[in-house]
Amino acid sequence: MILRLAFGSMAARALTVTMTVIAIALSVALFLGVEKVRTGAKASFADTISGTDLIVGARSGSVQLLLYSVFRIGNATNNLTWESYNDIAARPEVDWIVPISLGDSHRQFRVMGTTTEFFERYKYRSGRSLTFGDGAIMSDLFDAVVGADVAATLNYNVGDPIVVAHGLASFTNHDDQPFRISGILEKTGTPVDRTVIVSLRAIEAIHVDWTSGTKIQGQSTPVDVIRQMDLQPQAVTAALVGVKSRLQVFSLQRSINEYPQEPLLAILPGVALQELWQIVGIAETALIAVSGMVIITALIGMMATIFSSLNERRREMAIFRAMGARPRIVLGMLVLEATLMAALGAVLGLLLLYAGLVVAQPVVDRAFGLWLPIEAPTLREVWVLLGVVCAGAIVSLIPALRAYRMSLADGMMVRI
Repeated sequence: MILRLAFGSMAARALTVTMTVIAIALSVALFLGVEKVRTGAKASFADTISGTDLIVGARSGSVQLLLYSVFRIGNATNNLTWESYNDIAARPEVDWIVPISLGDSHRQFRVMGTTTEFFERYKYRSGRSLTFGDGAIMSDLFDAVVGADVAATLNYNVGDPIVVAHGLASFTNHDDQPFRISGILEKTGTPVDRTVIVSLRAIEAIHVDWTSGTKIQGQSTPVDVIRQMDLQPQAVTAALVGVKSRLQVFSLQRSINEYPQEPLLAILPGVALQELWQIVGIAETALIAVSGMVIITALIGMMATIFSSLNERRREMAIFRAMGARPRIVLGMLVLEATLMAALGAVLGLLLLYAGLVVAQPVVDRAFGLWLPIEAPTLREVWVLLGVVCAGAIVSLIPALRAYRMSLADGMMVRI
């Protein structure tokens, strides 16, 4: 009987009920949407680099090594000598190794020297490979591949010339050896998007007439002569390493960290990424807090709506009482109404979330490289929905108790 009364009362106030349900639904969709973005961002962050077992560089801190080798933030305290690089590459545990050389820039974007194997070995988002939106990999000494953000920001196309600057904030350009864009990578949502990639030999080529970070005055080696030189590097910034067996990762890491020839550091990318996420995790907490406040506001709005409707429903409550309805029937009806509205809002919010994900997923992935998976609700999300329904019942108790205390005479009395 209480359920029938509740449905009848809600039908009589269809407009008010609909607006309340929509407000709750939008709040739930926003909260769950923020949750999806949060988990998607965390997963994308953790998948910035995958398939790489170790990152090797000069001894510093694990987060610092991760920042400059993967995120192109900051600078290395020292370099990894080419002899040490070859020693590590020759170890029986190593399946593959890719060198990385950093230090130069192009219009505030970092320039990275590496080998063509980088495009094969670098993986992101649980094993996805780099793909070209236009053009192809470097084939000439002075070819360059640019990330999606570099091309979009600077309006570059395949075949355009670019000039690399010496250092990160330098007014000195390597304009005597310009590069040509051979390829533009698809958006990945990783630091690769903001990187200009050239060959390791090209990094050596543009520094032929330099010593100790300074250009030798009056010396300019012709490009044709440079092409004939042995452009083997003396040192690299870091190296990405893959091992033949995961069981050998820790022994290889320990051997590199105890390398006697020079102080080196080998880190596990996944562990270092977790450490870095803990540092920036306060933003995650802020997102959850803001979205939680949105749901609380919607529930308070529902309580205010019930309160405001009580005055209009005084006669309705009094008639119920006059027909023999006990006060607990009135109490139960109001609580049930609020619970049903919260449940309808939660279900509608969930449907809005998935409809939004279907539309936004490819757009967000293309624009920001952030993958929002469309999956069944997680246990955490189910608990959120149940919490909204329970909270709706709880906040309705206050106006319901007020109606419970209304006397029959108060309902029948005409107020002027």
